[in-house]
Amino acid sequence: MKWLTSLLARKSEPAKSDAPLFFTNTLSGKKEAFSSRKAGEVSMYSCGPTVYSKQHIGNLKAPVFADLVARVLTSSGYRVRRVMNITDVGHLVSDADDGEDKMEKGARAEGMSAQDIATRYTKAFLEDIKALNLDTDAISFPRATDYIKEQIAMVQALEEKGYTYKTSDGVYFDTSLFPSYGALSHGGTGLREEAFAEIGRRIAGNTEKKHPADFALWKLSPRGGQRQQEWSSPWGSGFPGWHIECSAMAKALLGPELDIHTGGIDHIPVHHTNEIAQSESVNGKPLSRFWMHEAFINLGDEKIAKSTGNVIYLSDITERGYSPLALRYLFLQAHYRSPISFSWDALAAANEALTRLWRLCATINEEAEGSMKQSDASRQMIALLRDDLATPAALALLWQSVRDDDLEREEQLAVIDAAESVLGLSLLSPHDVLDIPQHIQALVKERELSRKNGDFAKSDALRIHIEEGGYHVEDAPSGAIVTRRPG
Repeated sequence: MKWLTSLLARKSEPAKSDAPLFFTNTLSGKKEAFSSRKAGEVSMYSCGPTVYSKQHIGNLKAPVFADLVARVLTSSGYRVRRVMNITDVGHLVSDADDGEDKMEKGARAEGMSAQDIATRYTKAFLEDIKALNLDTDAISFPRATDYIKEQIAMVQALEEKGYTYKTSDGVYFDTSLFPSYGALSHGGTGLREEAFAEIGRRIAGNTEKKHPADFALWKLSPRGGQRQQEWSSPWGSGFPGWHIECSAMAKALLGPELDIHTGGIDHIPVHHTNEIAQSESVNGKPLSRFWMHEAFINLGDEKIAKSTGNVIYLSDITERGYSPLALRYLFLQAHYRSPISFSWDALAAANEALTRLWRLCATINEEAEGSMKQSDASRQMIALLRDDLATPAALALLWQSVRDDDLEREEQLAVIDAAESVLGLSLLSPHDVLDIPQHIQALVKERELSRKNGDFAKSDALRIHIEEGGYHVEDAPSGAIVTRRPG
């Protein structure tokens, strides 16, 4: 295809900008200039899924957000070392160390082993995020069950330092011994009493706990029963607490100090707060210099959540004929720290906008012959994206630029290229992300040949045939753009 030839032959003037990189740091509650501990390299840990079932679009928003962070770092010249954990044990139905292990519950519901459930839904998760244009080859996805030894060693280290105590159901971390506990929830103010009160309201009472916020490092298997997943330990047969896995795997794969740790805002008061407490107690160093959190996606007035049955899956979106990247586009329309509402009308509008954007970008790329020229617009695009990922403003500038007749085609292409490096919408190669069946592709090629030969009657007939097959075809200078027809 002509668009591919043009893309491969692109003559680019390197995008240059003196714009600094800023991120909002949850720990301080402020937007701060970013720099890494090691020149030119960033270590980044992201909380991944608990793979007891299929991930809904609310679960997929966090990986897309983390991808944006990694992309802007890469485009700023950093080499990014990335880890995203796969939780396949220890996450109880309550985040507060109560209830059944989600993996055991999911396995029983489907009549499968916990390991088979983990394999099935890890594969499904990876397929979903690939469809959303994440480069999974650039990320390590460690499973919690592969790092049991490291988790036990960390609990032992905490025990030796005097931070733990044992109850009838496990080993707990004594939060009263960590003076800054709860600081992440309060923008660096360290209001310990407020943090305890907040967490105490969320966590059901356990009469053996010394404090409401104390959390499990190692849970013992129930007496008289046997779990599918349990391991021997110095404290008895059992399994690791949910929080210890991230601390152990982050240290094993990235070292004791991170540059960036990402996750959803729901992780702030308990999971990430507990990660900080146990990691810093063991290592004697700050766990992460920057903590970055993305807001929820809501369905109506409620958060999308499996617990309420308020869920939509990526497969629901593609089955209706929308591109997976329409969901990514929808996410980008709100700043990562602002909640966004999902509706089918909003998704349809995003899909339509993205299709039009692909068409415009294809035309510009063709007419610019792959050559780019930097301008104030492309430099502004870089600055917007480096300013705490201002994606709504970046999309607005992108639309303005591709419609601006005062910009040369080469200047427009430079804006598109700067946007694509972070937004990840496949603006210059949409066919790479469209799963078009072979028979439809054959019809498209036959139609292209008919148009080239001036047989427009046959071309129109083939277009109708393609649309009856559930696809829409639009003509662009670089070739036909084919999308599934929503419905």
